[in-house]
Order: sequence, then structure tokens, then C-alpha cells
Amino acid sequence: MAGDRKAASVPPAKQQRWIELADAINQARTEYYQRDKPTLSDDDYDSYFRELLSLEQDWPQLQSGESPSLSVGGNRSEMFNPVEHLHRMYSLDNVFSSDELDAWLARVERGIDQVPDYLCEVKIDGLAVDAVYVDGRLKSLATRGDGRVGEDVTYNAAFIPAVPALLTKPKGAAIPRLLEVRGEIFLPVATFQQLNEEQLAQGLSPFANPRNAAAGTLRQRIDRREDELRSAEQSQTPGGRGASKIARLRSELELSISRLNGLGLTVHGIGEVDGFSITRQSQGYDFLAALGLPVSKLARVENSLAAVRSFINHFGEHRHDVEHEIDGVVIKVDELALQEQLGETARAPRWAIAYKYPPEVVRTRLIDIQVNVGRTGRVTPFAVMEPVKVAGSSVAMATLHNAFEVERKGVLIGDMVYLRKAGDVIPEILGPVVEARTGSERPFVMPMLCPACGSTLGPAKEGDKDYRCPNARGCPAQLRERLSHVASRGALDIEGLGEKAAYALLDCGLLADEGDLFLLTQADLLNCEFFRREPAKGEDGPQLTENAKSMWAQVQLAKGRPLWRVLVALSIRHVGPTAAQSLARVFGSLDSISSASIAELAEVDGVGETIAVAVREWFSEPWHQQVVSKWRAGGVQFADEGGGSTSHELAGLVVVITGSLAGYTRDSAAAAVTSRGGKVSGSVSSKTSVLVAGESSGSKFDKAVALCVPVIGAAGFEVMLTDGLEAALTTIK
Repeated sequence: MAGDRKAASVPPAKQQRWIELADAINQARTEYYQRDKPTLSDDDYDSYFRELLSLEQDWPQLQSGESPSLSVGGNRSEMFNPVEHLHRMYSLDNVFSSDELDAWLARVERGIDQVPDYLCEVKIDGLAVDAVYVDGRLKSLATRGDGRVGEDVTYNAAFIPAVPALLTKPKGAAIPRLLEVRGEIFLPVATFQQLNEEQLAQGLSPFANPRNAAAGTLRQRIDRREDELRSAEQSQTPGGRGASKIARLRSELELSISRLNGLGLTVHGIGEVDGFSITRQSQGYDFLAALGLPVSKLARVENSLAAVRSFINHFGEHRHDVEHEIDGVVIKVDELALQEQLGETARAPRWAIAYKYPPEVVRTRLIDIQVNVGRTGRVTPFAVMEPVKVAGSSVAMATLHNAFEVERKGVLIGDMVYLRKAGDVIPEILGPVVEARTGSERPFVMPMLCPACGSTLGPAKEGDKDYRCPNARGCPAQLRERLSHVASRGALDIEGLGEKAAYALLDCGLLADEGDLFLLTQADLLNCEFFRREPAKGEDGPQLTENAKSMWAQVQLAKGRPLWRVLVALSIRHVGPTAAQSLARVFGSLDSISSASIAELAEVDGVGETIAVAVREWFSEPWHQQVVSKWRAGGVQFADEGGGSTSHELAGLVVVITGSLAGYTRDSAAAAVTSRGGKVSGSVSSKTSVLVAGESSGSKFDKAVALCVPVIGAAGFEVMLTDGLEAALTTIK
């Protein structure tokens, strides 16, 4: 049929549809690969691409050199220097069903006239990169780009522990003179969740998915940030003018480096090589692992089609048990000679295929958009939808962040919408199904009055996209959220004080505000029906339920939590766990923090001017001081033992601690450094003064060696604390 059509002219409607599809796919690639902000769902992209392939199969004359079917998705941006790959990087063709997989397997076996061994591995939803090593030393790290030329991100590799700077000499073999490997840079799901928590704590929108967060993290110009900081430091006046800018730039730089430090890498391919030979791809993985390169521990060679299908089904059921997001399974012919026999198309190898799992995107009806008042007064629109099952759970609500986000996404009340939920990630509306509109839909109008207390809503300052309720102390919605936050795992971690218990404490009038929590007695709880039960035989009067007793005991334990948790629990705007830990390490007590100036606060690593201003403003509010006074009266500890900077032996030093040190927790070791004027960083860089390596040290040790950073052990750490770094360096053998 297709052959008969080669000579026939393409119907105008078919040609126009091909143009529409090609434009949509190319635009989606630009947004996805260059801007890290996809505007098309994975489901739609795959659907468009398959429709385009179908049109080209029926009308071959549509296919030209500009067709997306003949090119690798993605181009290089102008932000980075170009790097030409030594060996072209291909994309992968996809299949979406057992029938399509069977058809591909049949084509492979016809092409080589045998049933080969198949190498099966999970398909990481990350950013494809190409790394080149010369004599065992990293020469370049580049993104895939268009498959021939990518973006040079080598400078950033120094801050990614997962990317070895030096290869390890394998036992019984030499390090290759030249080695080009391909892999995926990814953000572990746990890190992604923490990153989104930090985003939300700062009033920012969360990243849509780990892939976008990883791509945005990798594609940063760290060198330019360092140049900007260096320039600011050099131009600082003797009177200290410019200190806040320097603190801000340093904080931003360290945050960027910290995020790079959290990226992972899995190597899954080999390009150009000189110095070793293999006959199977799985054999290559073993050799790469011996060189110290991270390869997947989940890859497996299967010698039957049934085993391949079993591998696919297993990870389809356990896709969220893996540390990173996966969107399918890659199946490769393992033997290299057979790979060469099968060859490649213009964009993909014939010897490999990606079996894509159903995207975690569904369609449902947007019934209404309502607003929620948060603990800091932020009023957040959220979507109320027809309940739908996605990613294994039923979802009926999703955040929309703010009125500007609602407008940007173009959703109307009554719309059919695309909803995405991957595992435990926040449900997200991607956008409306425009073609499904009936004309009955209506726009969302942001309310001008707080639904909880009736106060007039508005932005906290000019240009702020978020609307806030100004009635911070009296708004019942804010109080409920703050109380729940106090008990959350990221704050004081009070087990048993969940949403229902928090609401009961307020509804029964046991608390006027969160300050009263630690003044509660068991007798107080008996005055609330939620916490008491009828007496059993032989008991004298109503008794507390077991849950109430447990909650009260947990409240008592929470009084002794570390200072940084207390800071988080106070709901100071922008102060999440990272900033709170930095403040606690440097100042050591709540009194010291509350009396510090903005400049002193801003100089703390990981704080900066914005957070410093927020801290200063929080403590200047009289009713906040009353909360602190009540907590103090209730027995809450406001100082860490030995906390606060008391001497200056380590002033100016940047110390990184890895592994376990006898007699110290990670927090107490860091406090020992900061109390002597030193700074503690979470990642090794060229600015690191020394790495303290305890037992079970990880990749930070390798990074320190690569950057020629001094490394001391537990004994050296003790010497450094008492006699300084120079004395500690004499302990190195």
C-alpha cells in the first residue's frame, strides 16, 4: 500500500496534518531539552510522534531531512560552548504494548537469524550526557544536544560526586587511553522531594518532575556565579559596603553547588574507546564498574522472550521502588557483533528499544477552584476535581500555586484537564484539553476576602504574585496550619498531633495560639471530648484515650528537640531545615539569633539577606515574642549544648565532614567546627579548606583527592579542634 502511494501526491489534509505534528514535536523538544519546561505531556508527545510515523509510513514522500523522525530530540543552547561527540549519540525508538514489543523482537530475530541474549535495564527519566576520559582523567562532560554536538558542562562536573574525576585502575587491566561513555544524569526522588520542600518553604513553585529539576541543576553557569562573587569581593569597600550582596551571592553559589552535589549518574553506553575491547555490552558494564563508573545494579541479561517480559512486568509494578524516576525498560541485544549486524536508522539503533510504561498522566474534570490559607498567610488556589485514579491512588485535589499560575496554564472551571501524579509527588494540573471545551467553562476569580476570617487579601509587597491574609495572629486557618506545622516531621516531629488532633485542640478552646501547646496538662485534655473516653469498670471518671496519652508524652519529648527544629517550628517565613541548621550551628541559641543584626544573620552560609530580613521581622513582632515566652515557660529548650561561636581557631576555614566520627553525631561535629569560627559545607569544591573523612567515607573523598583538598581523619579532627588546621595536617601519613 505504501509503495503504491510513493508516486501519488499527498492529500492536502494529510500534508497539513504532518506539518502541524512536526511543528508541535519540534516546539515540544525545544521546551523540553533547552528550556527544561515541557509544555506537552509525555502522553501527548508520544501520541503525536506515533501519528507522524504512521503518516510517513503511508506517505513516504512526507519524510524529509527536517522530519523529527530522522533526528535526535534536542539541540544545543547558546548558553554553553559546543562539544562535538566522538561518536554520535542516538535516541531510542519506543514501543508501548506487548504486541509492539513482540513485533520488534521478531524483526531483530529475523535480522540476525537467531534468538540473541537481551540486556534489560530500567529506563531512567533523566538528562542524557556524554563523558570523555583521557588516560583516566575526565576531559569533558556534555549534554546530548542534537546527537552530534552537545553543551559543555565540564566545569560543573567537579561538583557532582557521581561523576568521577579520575578512573580507578581495574585489577589485572590498564586504564583505557581513551574512553567515551554515555549515561543519564538524574535527581534521586528523595532529593527531588527535599528540593521541592525547600522551594515551597521559600514561596516558590515546585519543579514539575525530577528530570526537569536535574536538567536545570546541571545546566547552571557555576563559573559565572563564581566570577560574579569574586568581582563583588574585590570591589568591596573598606567600610564593608557590599557585604550583604557578597553574602547573597555566596549563598546562591553554595546552594547551586549543593544541588549539583545531589545529582546522580548511571552509565549505560560506550562510544569511542582506545585501550580495551569487549564482545558484549554487559561485559562492558562490568569493566566500567571496575573503573569506578556508576552503572545500573538493576541491569540483567535474559536469554528468553518470557524472561524479558517478566523483567518489564516486574519494574512496571515496582517502578517507584527505585531511587530515581523510571519511565520504562530498555532492551538491547547484548552481543556487539550482532548490534553491528543490525545497525542503526537515522535517529536510533535497530538493536535497542525502549518499552514505555503508561505515562502517569490522566484526564479528569475540573469542578471548581477554591483557595487555602496557609500558615504564613499565603492564599493558595487549589483544584477540586472529579476523583480519578492515577499512580495507584485516588486524587481529587491539586495545587495551582497562585492566580498567576492559573492564568498561565489557561485552565477554566469546568475544563477537562490533564493531571499528572508520579508516586508521592504533588498532583499537578498540566493544562486544559482545549478541544473538549463546550463553552460553559468560566474563569477563576481570586477572592478579595479571606475565607477564614474575612480580612482583605492582597500581595505582601508590590510585585508579589502571592496573595496573603494579613491577620497572622487571629486568622483561624493560619493558626490551624501553624499548629499542624509545629508537629510535622520537618519541625518538632510530634507523633500523634495530626490534623484532627490539632483541630480538636483549637475547637475545644484549649489553645489560643501555638504558644499554649507546651503549657497543656493532661487535665486540660480531659476537657475535650476528642481526647477522652468513658471510664471502664473500676475507673474514677473519664480517662484519656491511649492516643491522647501518647500525644501528650510526645509533646513533652519535643521540648528537648535541637534548636534548628525549634526554629522551623516557629514558622518564620523562608526558614526551612537548611537555613535553620545553619543558624543553629553559628549562633547556638534562640536568644543569640533574636538579638543578631540583619548583617550578622545574612553572613551565615545558606541564609542570605532575604532570610535574614525575615528572621529579624519575625522576632520584632510582639505576639511572636509572646509565643517564645510561652514556649520558654513550658520548658522548650532554646539552646544547643555547646552551641554558638565562642572562639576563632578555625576562622576562615571551610570544612566538609563525611563518614562517621567516633564520639560525634554529624550535627555535633559541625557544631564543634562552627563554635571555633569555621564554616561547614555539604560539598567539596575548590574553596574547601579540608575534608574530615570518618569511617565509611563516600564519594566526597574521591572529589577531595581530585581537587587536591587536604584530607584528615578522626585523629586529625581532634587535633584541628584544639590546635588548628596546620597542626592537624601533620597527622597525615
